[in-house]
Amino acid sequence: MKKSKANFYPVILAGGRGTRFWPLSRKRMAKQLLPLNSDKSMIQETVERLSALAEKKNFWVVTNDDLLVPIAKQLRALPIKQLIAEPVGRNTAPAIGLAAFILERLDPSAVLGLFPSDHVTSKPEAFKKDIAKAVQIAAAGENIVVLGIKPTRPETGYGYIEVGEQYERGVMRVRRFTEKPNAEKAAEFVESGHYFWNSGVFVWGAKTLANALREHLRETAPFLEKIAASYGTKEFAKTFAKLYPKCENISVDYAVLEPRSAKGEKSSNIFCIPADWGWNDLGSWAALFEHRAAEQQLSEHENVLTSKGAFTHDAGGNFVHSPRKFIAVVGVKDLVVVETDDALLITTRQKSQDVGKVVKFLDEKKLKNLV
Repeated sequence: MKKSKANFYPVILAGGRGTRFWPLSRKRMAKQLLPLNSDKSMIQETVERLSALAEKKNFWVVTNDDLLVPIAKQLRALPIKQLIAEPVGRNTAPAIGLAAFILERLDPSAVLGLFPSDHVTSKPEAFKKDIAKAVQIAAAGENIVVLGIKPTRPETGYGYIEVGEQYERGVMRVRRFTEKPNAEKAAEFVESGHYFWNSGVFVWGAKTLANALREHLRETAPFLEKIAASYGTKEFAKTFAKLYPKCENISVDYAVLEPRSAKGEKSSNIFCIPADWGWNDLGSWAALFEHRAAEQQLSEHENVLTSKGAFTHDAGGNFVHSPRKFIAVVGVKDLVVVETDDALLITTRQKSQDVGKVVKFLDEKKLKNLV
């Protein structure tokens, strides 16, 4: 593979509300701003592990108006002009697409990476190595690189990547993407050994992505180009507010990756690097329980507790967060209990994916102080 010089720009998507982490995650202090994995917030950890690969001046963050100020306070080292607040949410394709169109104009050699702001990894050196490899592949042509995670269970909440022949050592060609299969299909995928979870981490040249959007999102791409053309001028905020809501609400997976992979394995120019970073997207309280239990070398039958002190008896598999109180857990199993100053969540680990429904209810009832 021909090596090409490229400037790498991490683009961190940080506009989500993290509703499944209610009541800790709120509209103005969402999941990515919380210290769920360490004493640093999720987005601070994301920037930290990428700092070995890119200068701070190359970082971009796409978020929303509610989170712009708190993110700016947490990421003081990043250029404030590169923290962009969407006027409305339009999913990942317009968000990363806008960054691509801006960077295409600012730096023709730009290679950008899409990184969710709320994932964790326990093997930073492996992460660094894989992203560096992805940047190299993306810079060598009109290539798209996705980082895949070896599945450990038939998970129905993730997208899957089917891989084909080896492109080079440690890199596979992508055959197709499948979004969130049913349980039967997910079990087939895991059994086959040819599928990886879609980590949501992608690397590509800014021009490559911009051209892909011009091809596959023909109505949205012109709006993004006009917004990008106004970046750095007095008209940017006005143009952004006027045109961005007209963009299609669609993920980059559906907009670009699935149509590209449908061209056939050898002509799609999509590649997968199987990653082993100790990755977790921490998508629910149950996922956080599993992550912390693994870190503390606990079994799923033990308790994960955050408190000033605790007593347990005949209790197991519980996640309890009440950091300012002594807690007693007696005779219950597999519960999730999370306390804040103004709310209390009680559910089971099995049903923790449904916590977002609480936020939907609160929105409908206009209980703004609780969201």
